[in-house]
Amino acid sequence: MNRIPQNEKEKKTEALAARVMKLAGDSIMMHLRFLDTAVAQLKTRPAKDTGCMACDGKYLYYDPVFVLQIYKEEPNRITHMYLHIVLHCIFYHSFQYDKVEQEYWDMAADMAVENTILEISFPDIALRQDEDAERKLHWMRIDAGGLTAEKIYRYFKRNGMGPIEKKELTALFYQDAHIHWKQQEEISISQEQWKKISERVKTDLKTFSQDKNHSESLEKNLAEANRDKYDYGELLRRFTVMGEDIRINEEEFDYIYYTYGLSMYGNLPFVEPLEYKEEHKVREFVIALDTSASCRGETVRGFLRKTYSILKGTENFFHKINVHIIQCDNEVKKDTKITCEGDFHRFLKEEKLYGFGATDFRPVFAYVDALRRQGEFEMLKGLIYFTDGYGIYPETMPDYDVIFAFLDEDEHRMIPPPWAISVTLYEDSFEDETDSEGSGETGGREKGVRE
Repeated sequence: MNRIPQNEKEKKTEALAARVMKLAGDSIMMHLRFLDTAVAQLKTRPAKDTGCMACDGKYLYYDPVFVLQIYKEEPNRITHMYLHIVLHCIFYHSFQYDKVEQEYWDMAADMAVENTILEISFPDIALRQDEDAERKLHWMRIDAGGLTAEKIYRYFKRNGMGPIEKKELTALFYQDAHIHWKQQEEISISQEQWKKISERVKTDLKTFSQDKNHSESLEKNLAEANRDKYDYGELLRRFTVMGEDIRINEEEFDYIYYTYGLSMYGNLPFVEPLEYKEEHKVREFVIALDTSASCRGETVRGFLRKTYSILKGTENFFHKINVHIIQCDNEVKKDTKITCEGDFHRFLKEEKLYGFGATDFRPVFAYVDALRRQGEFEMLKGLIYFTDGYGIYPETMPDYDVIFAFLDEDEHRMIPPPWAISVTLYEDSFEDETDSEGSGETGGREKGVRE
């Protein structure tokens, strides 16, 4: 009996696996034409002895032997896995890996993608485990409030994931290895490139999809992926002004002493550090609190603690500040002036919240305008309005920056005016600020903050 040489056998295996992969990609483009750009962007590349499929944003890597084994056991799984990876890319799941707890994010991203695949189902991607996966996703949708990766991730952050649950979820939703997600900075294709592809998919989806019910999850995940993310701390820097802070500045020195030393002693300059430093810091701004019935007291305090923890560091605050915390529902209920960190501490510990009626944003802006006419502010840079979003917005744009900070997502609330910055802060992101003293640490980019 003649044996096939090992290298010839490997070549045949690779050729057959490459054909299987091409058929999988062609099947996706045939059934889901709006994904043709995304599928074409990913180049398939064999990766021997890896025992998996994986993607780095540019290449879809596959182990030829693994592909043929899976194809023999359940042919549809290869097309399913291919589509799973493509959806990870257009949802930007790999580009957030350095900002999350990876175990939770891996599972949340896989579950979000699998839910999308189940909704846009066609015969070539159906799996034996689909019914079990659907049942699990049904309960996760109830528990997490939705099935985008971000919502599932926040659910795991709040509730954890035990070893038994992890094993069950892995069996149902794991398809590809995320081994390249930690190396995004080394990949030549950037998030911006995938953003363009994702936006193209979003446009093509409206053109090609006949049954909108089958694309609901895809549309929600695309909307989540294409929503701009903001660093809340960076947004607050809009409210900073240049000014002198009284402290030793080791980076600069007084030129008068320097030149005097050279002129008097020839080659002996006097170096005297400056006793002040010009920096961009917070001096004046307004925090408006919507104290209508839907904004609970502890939630409002959580928002204040988070905002305070970002601002309170000496690198952000001048020693003397002028911050007004205005409580308002359909009228201004109370204005508390904050002039130092001690005032902020006392407000968080002792101040009662007033209001809890209907919501109208206009009285706050009218009140701030009155304060400015009275000379209360020298250089007001901005106003942060924490609200549920159910209120009447002013029609006129003020000459200072405005941020409307909303609690959680709500597709039914009114759209803020175009001149305002709108961000969504999630309630579970307040949990780290457990006391009014705070830690002053925000860990860089704020999780759960987006436009």
